[in-house]
Amino acid sequence: MTELKAKLRADLTAAMKGKDALRTSTLRMLLAAVQNAEVAGPQARELGDAEVIAVLSKEAKKRNEAALVYEQAGRGELAANERAEEEIIAEYLPTPLTEAEVANLADTAIAEVAEEIGERPGMKQIGQVMKVATRLADGRADGSRISAAVKARL
Repeated sequence: MTELKAKLRADLTAAMKGKDALRTSTLRMLLAAVQNAEVAGPQARELGDAEVIAVLSKEAKKRNEAALVYEQAGRGELAANERAEEEIIAEYLPTPLTEAEVANLADTAIAEVAEEIGERPGMKQIGQVMKVATRLADGRADGSRISAAVKARL
């Protein structure tokens, strides 16, 4: 079992003992999402920490989007619940990159692709640059933030 998954299980047990309903339900939902990701595809397998982080990031993004929809619909109490779940999920995610770090990451990715193809990449090579930048970000930055930084530099 991966370290992060073990931490989620241990924290779930602690939340259940502490009778923290919100944390308990959120951690159960996270463990279910991880388990669903493990059995998805042609063959069941155990996810590594990086893959578990990707699942948690996806769940945090879902909570953020749901909170925005609830706020637009005037359902503040539901939005607050989604935000609270998002905060709990954020405790298990690595610290996100700052805008300056994302900009440096984009510059590094552009330099790597330029080395590979022998010239400075343009908008036609954005896919290659994004692939490198996403790998370098290692789940610590949203794809839209990376994309915006790469597009601004190309």
